[in-house]
Amino acid sequence: MIDGVTIRPLAQFHDERGKIMKMLERTDEGFGGFGEIYFSVVDPGVVKGWHWHEANTLNYACVSGMIKFVLYDDREDSPTRGDFDEIFIGPENYVLVTVPPRVWNGFKGIAGQPSIVADCTTQTHAEDVMRRLDPHGSDIPYDWARRDG
Repeated sequence: MIDGVTIRPLAQFHDERGKIMKMLERTDEGFGGFGEIYFSVVDPGVVKGWHWHEANTLNYACVSGMIKFVLYDDREDSPTRGDFDEIFIGPENYVLVTVPPRVWNGFKGIAGQPSIVADCTTQTHAEDVMRRLDPHGSDIPYDWARRDG
């Protein structure tokens, strides 16, 4: 696991009306404050990434569909520099992935329908303190293609 990244199982509460899917409480260990929450919808086969934030911590959960969430560590001072993590998240593997600042991340929709990803950040969004790279033609040595085997 990339240094500073955490994965925590999340609770789902079912009854005859449907379910509640918990994501994050301010009393949770590691909660770093509230900046904003937004939902990203990704179509099947589409990649959203790469990006990192200078000081913002990200908290991701996929509430509908399924994504392949990929992290890449190129922080010079990190013991896991050069490492990748792949995490498949959705209602069947309902987890919270917390991503520290300066860790590259992106995700690919892998369900047969659009997937909905919630991101609760510790700071409000600001383009001037983040970086973006093309997911298919950058210096990050990762191939988003499906691997059969």
